[in-house]
Amino acid sequence: MTAADDPRAELLRLRSSIDNIDAALIFMLAERFRATQQVGQLKAEHEMPASDPGREEQQVARLRALAEEAHLDPEFAEKWFNFVVAEVIRHHTEAAESR
Repeated sequence: MTAADDPRAELLRLRSSIDNIDAALIFMLAERFRATQQVGQLKAEHEMPASDPGREEQQVARLRALAEEAHLDPEFAEKWFNFVVAEVIRHHTEAAESR
C-alpha cells in the first residue's frame, strides 16, 4: 500500500494543511485588528462614531461578491464579517470611553 492509498496518511496530510490555514487566519485576523484599533483611536481622538453603517454596508456587498468568486457561501462571509465588526465596534466604543 502506498502513502496515497492510505486514508490515514491522507487524513493527516489534509489536517496538517487545515492547521496551517487556521494559523494563517489567526495571524491575518490579528493584523486586521491592529489596523482597526488604529481606526478606533483616530475616531476617538476626533469624536467620530464607533460605527459606520454606510462603510459596513459597502463591505458586506464587497465581501459577498468576493465569497461568490471564491465559491464560498456569501451568507457565511456576511455572518463572519458581522461577527468581526461587532468586536471592532466594541473596541472602538471602549477607545472612545477611555478618552
